[in-house]
Amino acid sequence: MMQCNIHVYVCVIVMQKWSCFRALSASNNRNREDSWFKSLFVRKVDPRKDAHSHLLAKKEDNNLYKIQFHNVKPECLEAYNKLCDEVLPSIHADKNYPCELVGTWNTWYGEQDQAVHLWRYRGGYPALTEVMNKLKNNKDFLEYRKERGKMLLSRRNQLLLEFSFWNEPVPRGIHGCPFSCLLQPGTMIEWGNYWARAISYRQHNREAVGGFFSQIGDLYMVHHLWAYKDLQSREDTRNAAWQHEGWDEVVYYTVPLIQHMESRIMIPLKASPLQ
Repeated sequence: MMQCNIHVYVCVIVMQKWSCFRALSASNNRNREDSWFKSLFVRKVDPRKDAHSHLLAKKEDNNLYKIQFHNVKPECLEAYNKLCDEVLPSIHADKNYPCELVGTWNTWYGEQDQAVHLWRYRGGYPALTEVMNKLKNNKDFLEYRKERGKMLLSRRNQLLLEFSFWNEPVPRGIHGCPFSCLLQPGTMIEWGNYWARAISYRQHNREAVGGFFSQIGDLYMVHHLWAYKDLQSREDTRNAAWQHEGWDEVVYYTVPLIQHMESRIMIPLKASPLQ
């Protein structure tokens, strides 16, 4: 079976003038006034009635996600990967822990010598607290943390919720591409409204894997996880999206919401369920 590479695409753009983004839709000569008028008839979430997490997140499964970014000493990366492959699957497989390892990767392009782990906690914050308390008494995990600490330069994490209109991430045997954006404060509802429509343009090759937004850590951070057969397939699929009527409008209206973006291409470790 071919090893699959995970392409993490983290997007951050500093916005300047609206005029510089009009070129994104230059190929389409439809009147922007008409586009704005049509947007009035799109069902939108009323931001005044509830918190973002209640309006945008899935309610039926109550999942919480944690994404971890570990910057590893270059000379320790191989040993770090081996350690993760030995310890993380045991936690994933233990039914006493209400958590699952969704994926674990090394950055291929982007920030080098970095590991990224994505965990799912079924049951939300209580499940997270339960896992944390149990790990305090797990000798193997405590030894893992001790050894891991010798190999790291820095680490950070975020707690995330799923967008209601995205798929739940499941293992698949093709290349993947996560994409993340730091939004302007106060624009999360607007982003969700546009992407609730836009996701239909990006489902034709089953490339949409999962979509998340941050609750703790870097706020107003959005992570979109995509999957592709390979990097050329990624290029072809992204270009094909522009042939769908309405995709250009999504880009036109959501780009000004973005404050910053960057990209990563990642490859999975052996222990990663998401390949």
